[in-house]
Amino acid sequence: MATANNSLETLLTEHDVARLLKVSVATIRRRRLLRQPPYPVRIGSSVRYTPDSIFTFLAESQTGGRKQTEAR
Repeated sequence: MATANNSLETLLTEHDVARLLKVSVATIRRRRLLRQPPYPVRIGSSVRYTPDSIFTFLAESQTGGRKQTEAR
């Protein structure tokens, strides 16, 4: 049961994510409504984000969100 508490403690609020990504909370909400990453986890009516979803979002945004193939 202790691992469940640890994983719940690592969930981030939209305010935490906005602060980490240096954008407004409105931007985070807009991206969620448009179903754009980072993807949230819903717990009842609460919206939370896992650190993994933030790391994935950052990694994809650095590569343009797609695999780098041959130059056009």
